Amino acid sequence: MSDPDRRVLGDMDPETFRREGYRAIDWIADYLAHPERYPVLSRVAPGDIARSLPAEAPEQGEAFESILADFDRLIVPGITHWNHPGFFAYFAITGSGPGVLAEALSAALNAQGMLWRTSPSVTELEEVSLGWLRRLMGLPDAFEGVIYDTASISTLHALATAREAAVPAVRASGMPGRPELPRYRVYCSDQTHSSIDKAVILLGLGHDALRKIPSDRAFRMRADLLAQAMEEDRRAGIVPMAAVATVGTTSTTSVDPVEEIAAACEREGVWLHVDCAYGGAAAIVPECRSALAGVERADSMVVNPHKWLFTPFDLSAFYCRRMDLLRQAFSLTPEYLRTAEAGAVRNLMDTGVQLGRRFRALKLWMILRYFGAEGIRARLVEHMRLARLFAGWVDAHPDFERLAPVPFSVVCFRAKPRGREWSEAELETLNARLLDAMNATGEVFLSHTKLNGRFTLRLAVGNLRTEERHVARAWELARTLLLEP
Repeated sequence: MSDPDRRVLGDMDPETFRREGYRAIDWIADYLAHPERYPVLSRVAPGDIARSLPAEAPEQGEAFESILADFDRLIVPGITHWNHPGFFAYFAITGSGPGVLAEALSAALNAQGMLWRTSPSVTELEEVSLGWLRRLMGLPDAFEGVIYDTASISTLHALATAREAAVPAVRASGMPGRPELPRYRVYCSDQTHSSIDKAVILLGLGHDALRKIPSDRAFRMRADLLAQAMEEDRRAGIVPMAAVATVGTTSTTSVDPVEEIAAACEREGVWLHVDCAYGGAAAIVPECRSALAGVERADSMVVNPHKWLFTPFDLSAFYCRRMDLLRQAFSLTPEYLRTAEAGAVRNLMDTGVQLGRRFRALKLWMILRYFGAEGIRARLVEHMRLARLFAGWVDAHPDFERLAPVPFSVVCFRAKPRGREWSEAELETLNARLLDAMNATGEVFLSHTKLNGRFTLRLAVGNLRTEERHVARAWELARTLLLEP
């Protein structure tokens, strides 16, 4: 039997990998050095990218040089550039240099961390790096951490653990067809992220189980109304199961009064989860540590390093006081995954739905080491300074108004030109047109929300490469484009 043709078996040879790897790294380095050469928001139309690609995979392999050229020519035009310094939409994020390199190393190792033995470093580095982050934010060591992909999945696991605590025998018997079970309730504010809605649906509680508590004028949950709602539900035979507070709400980045919410939950024996996906990172700055006041009393919390800690998407850090209860809800070990050291180690597969676990901790560890606590604090402080600067410009201009406080680095504002009375419908049309015009320049990308029915523009500062000149340019565009017919 002849040797197999090496052209159709095996991997890219080391020499080719090294040559093409240098080519790819050169492309990445050039991209990160000059992101402003691209329009922030992709300008392709729906279907353009798909139509530009063949309908079938190639029969014969192609040179990596040609593939990379097509990546640059065909794929990059369909990218909205989150690494652009003019990206001010949603929650501005950065895929930093050390994080990008860590992703490459993680991909090369291709480690799977379902069990401790399938890669001990995956499990143990996750524990260490989450410990570093926990202490940087000033959280107590009672919070054990685990990494998921996004805050939506972290919150789903938090509420699943709350269900495990509240519903008798839910793991074995579920909830349907059990007339002995009462109705259960989950509480959040009217500003809470939509992932809470999806979680209660997925967990079988039903969307009607979610009760949204009104917020105050600063878009913070009314803790007094939360306590009132839980008392009303108990009198009606509905069992309060969990409440979700937020540090850095999705639209305005407002901070719920966690201390008061925690007190209400403790009185009622209700699980408290705190969504700090965006705002939690601010606590690394000593002057902002108060943002997490009361979180130490929660049962669980989540912070996303991929939002404001320069970590390439995705990495969500989930912390829980009752990780034993989470494991009780999800641990399931078939025979082929049993190991001799099981009693002496913790296996990541026991902490959630998924079996496979990527080596996400590597990039968090490298980023924390590369920038250091001092460097991270300085960058976060600068982002908050830039947001306050922009907010000051808005406040001082007679044709604009700010619609929410600026606790961190997001500014909510709108145009409201002087000299006439405006209806809300007219202001929405005006501001939607202004938003589209600003985004069409290719220099900036802003998003919007609605606050008390008012169409609101959002400028979110959070990119490592954003400088004062970029924020100033966004403000210049807002003013000049408002004047155009």
